[in-house]
Amino acid sequence: MPGSALPRQRRYSRLLPLSLLMDIYTWTVALSVLLFVAVGTWSGCGIRNLDDYYVAGRQAPTLLIVGSLVASVFSTSIFLGEAGFTYDGQMGPYLLFPGIAVIGYIYGALLFGTFLRRSRAPTVADYFGQRFDDPRVQKVAGVTIILGLGGYLLVVTQGAAILLSELMPLTYGQSLVLTWLGYTLFTLYAGSRGVILTDTLMFLLFTFATVLFVGYVVDGFGGVSAAIGDMARLESKPDIASWHGTVGPDTYWPTPLDYLVWAVVIDMAWGIVYAVSPWQASRHLMARDEHVVLRAAIYACFAVIIMQILIYGVGGLINLANSEISPSETVILWAARHLVPEFLGALLIAGIMAAALSSASTFLSLVGFSVSNDIMGHGDERSLSFTRWVMGATGLSALALSFVFPPNVFWLMLFIGTVFASSWGPVALMSVWSDRITGQAAFWGMTVGFLGNVIPAALEYAGLITWPYLLQPVVIGAGLAIAVILWLSARGEVSGAEREYRRRLHQVPKEDRDAAKTRLTLFAPWCLIAYGCLIPVLMLNFYVLPYQRATGQLLADGSLNWATGEVIISLTTPIIYITLGLIAARVIRHRYGAPPAPVAQAETAL
Repeated sequence: MPGSALPRQRRYSRLLPLSLLMDIYTWTVALSVLLFVAVGTWSGCGIRNLDDYYVAGRQAPTLLIVGSLVASVFSTSIFLGEAGFTYDGQMGPYLLFPGIAVIGYIYGALLFGTFLRRSRAPTVADYFGQRFDDPRVQKVAGVTIILGLGGYLLVVTQGAAILLSELMPLTYGQSLVLTWLGYTLFTLYAGSRGVILTDTLMFLLFTFATVLFVGYVVDGFGGVSAAIGDMARLESKPDIASWHGTVGPDTYWPTPLDYLVWAVVIDMAWGIVYAVSPWQASRHLMARDEHVVLRAAIYACFAVIIMQILIYGVGGLINLANSEISPSETVILWAARHLVPEFLGALLIAGIMAAALSSASTFLSLVGFSVSNDIMGHGDERSLSFTRWVMGATGLSALALSFVFPPNVFWLMLFIGTVFASSWGPVALMSVWSDRITGQAAFWGMTVGFLGNVIPAALEYAGLITWPYLLQPVVIGAGLAIAVILWLSARGEVSGAEREYRRRLHQVPKEDRDAAKTRLTLFAPWCLIAYGCLIPVLMLNFYVLPYQRATGQLLADGSLNWATGEVIISLTTPIIYITLGLIAARVIRHRYGAPPAPVAQAETAL
């Protein structure tokens, strides 16, 4: 194993005493947080009404939507938990598979996000209530937001507090309060306007810090090709760089096929999360127009996949410097302190803290909005000051629960992420593309989808059952939801109000039928096509080739062996992204460039 990173670490650690090193980490994090609080609070000065507070006046440009989409999905979990997962043995597949999930941004915007913006609802749950002319649907959607994102809010708050307590001479309780104040102050005052602005600043910070950090670490290991080759020969964790990672009797996946099935199911579920989940879809309500929705979704897809490859890759490569870090969730923090100059390490840690705060501010705002608008009453019946009081009470409740529940309690995670794929996914997509789904079917489909995911996951966690890879809780929940929706819709009748609302959803706003806007938007799907052509070339040259060279898999003449999992999976990228780019370009041209089609042609049956 190369040791180039370790001498560099020793060289820099001699420059400053430990007390001053702590000051560098502490001050960098503290100053960045103060900046976010100041900017977020300043943005609240322009809040005049609930439309400003809930959806930032519906005037957000592409950059702010991209920044908020990416920042709200990134948190300490990717920098700590998922990086630790790749460090433990799954670097190879995590480099190859991210492209499956993130395409949810694109089909989500095409099939749901643009239509959601047309509704001009203040919250996504409110959209469901309007679409099905049934306040019960709005309330059940609001309850899932409160339970799901409320649990996620606790997890990211506690994760940020743990990180802060490691950096500063503070107790966990003190760090918890400071973390809570760090995102609550501006979220309470500025609402969505403060959230998307600070999200974008945080996105720029952790992206910039991650790129510099990964570049420095990889350079210390001799470059990408050399590092991949060394990882392929890593004796302490064999197969970590292979397409299936570490599998076998002592792991969750007995065979490579088991891992493949599990990974595809989970990634497809997360694709639906990116497409319709409240913390992602709600960003579309803030967009300036539908073109911003589409551009931001495609550019966010690129940003997330690039960041994931960087973080997952460096998480595994840290084994070359130290393969015995425990707990593995601290690998990025260890590297920030030992493998890079102190200021760069401090900048990265500040970026990780920013990722946590950005997610927390998004979750707090969405939970608060649901309590105020979806559970207690419609926004136009409440004043801005009342909504802020509700937001404050919601934040205090989250803080209190953070003290009550110990950090990293698994049951909190049961409500996170994929629960929205099973609960919201079928209802959200059918609300646009089905003229037969009824309000009763939507209500019970959302309810059953939620419970059908959470209960099986709880049973598995309790050790009472082990579900097959093809029958993960998210699949069970989604299957039950679809079955309930079909059964109840066949026995019910769509009201005239529901039919009329859906008809209006399929009317493209006149201001979006703009040739100049359409040309600019079409640049994004062409980027998808270019990405689909470029990425396999990069993967084959910088990952597959050095991996096969190190493992002796090259053919006798020294050429690439095309019959391996690493090659086959790399070649799926152009199939997915070129096809998706062509479809997106065609839809955009047809929807915004052609004359309005008769509504009857836009409607489809269930």
